[in-house]
Amino acid sequence: MEIFKFKPILKTVVWGGEKIAPYKGIQTNQTHIGESWELSGVKGSESVIDGGSLDGKTIADVFPGEFPLLIKFIDAAGDLSIQVHPDDALAAVRHNGSKGKTEMWYVIDAEPGAHLYAGLKEEIGPEEYSRRVADGSIVDVLARHDVHKGDVFFLPAGRIHAICKGCFIAEIQETSDITYRIWDYNRPGLDGKPRQLHTELAKDAIDYKVYPDYRTYYEPAKDEEVVLVSCKHFTTSLYDLTRPFTRDVPGEFLVVMCIEGSGYVGNVPVRQGQTVLVLSSGNHVTFTPDGSMKLLTSHA
Repeated sequence: MEIFKFKPILKTVVWGGEKIAPYKGIQTNQTHIGESWELSGVKGSESVIDGGSLDGKTIADVFPGEFPLLIKFIDAAGDLSIQVHPDDALAAVRHNGSKGKTEMWYVIDAEPGAHLYAGLKEEIGPEEYSRRVADGSIVDVLARHDVHKGDVFFLPAGRIHAICKGCFIAEIQETSDITYRIWDYNRPGLDGKPRQLHTELAKDAIDYKVYPDYRTYYEPAKDEEVVLVSCKHFTTSLYDLTRPFTRDVPGEFLVVMCIEGSGYVGNVPVRQGQTVLVLSSGNHVTFTPDGSMKLLTSHA
């Protein structure tokens, strides 16, 4: 069994805040950090191993082929754009064989009154969608959700969504950086120019169906695995630990995000804000808290 830590890839964006660095316990002069890419196989943004005998090597040096998941922390000091992602079939046709983007959110923390958008609350079609984007009323037909610490949302490709101000989130998704930006509140980007919209590309990617509920519900439990999301792309579980817990490593890998507290993954120390990759097949790994520790695990 091999366990690796990686250097975070910090992304400065127009809506980014100042919470990620202190949450992760790192020093940086970078500001407006909206995302920390914890584990990435995206071309041009491959994660680099931090420490050990393979220090400085990339994830491609230890994992055969493209790593299937992109793991992030997200700090929204402002509203993200209204957006949608294509599914695998559409992405493959439009973007040279790329994957689409199905994802999930776990709310690590939320300021009072924080909310996000996920899904439609009113049934519309492509033509009404175009009209509402043009007149700026697309937000009026989106399902708005007040959020609190521990909330979970599963976002299959095609679902319109937006993280909004005051949300601090762990995001697990397919390895893809394809985003169709639908609406961006007429605000300028960091360069002072309007950010590019992808209104027409999004039109064919949207799932226009209205669903009865967009939240993912689960029963919290201490010292056991709580499966949050299980889909064909990934399975993500939550562990709220006060004592050691041993589990199997399914398939080729297990991603472990420490979202609260500190302890060990195997014999590797971890603290809040750190992510490790466990490479093993058919073996087990033990999570050992220092008092208490909260983890998210994901595997394909």
